[in-house]
Amino acid sequence: MSTTTYQVQGMTCGHCVGSVSREVGRLEGVTAVEIELVPDGVSTLTVSSAAPLETTRVAAAVAEAGYELTGALS
Repeated sequence: MSTTTYQVQGMTCGHCVGSVSREVGRLEGVTAVEIELVPDGVSTLTVSSAAPLETTRVAAAVAEAGYELTGALS
């Protein structure tokens, strides 16, 4: 089991959270997605998965939802 926390720019509401959660949740191996929304700021995205995920895959899923992954915290 692997858990990584990322920073996401641009989310402003619950709809944003839902969009990012759906896209990231579709990645193979993802078991849980949690988001701490900071409207008009940098929100945190915590992803749990069966094995470590490549940051580029998570960034692509976040971008597909219309937002920007700005970094990984852990």
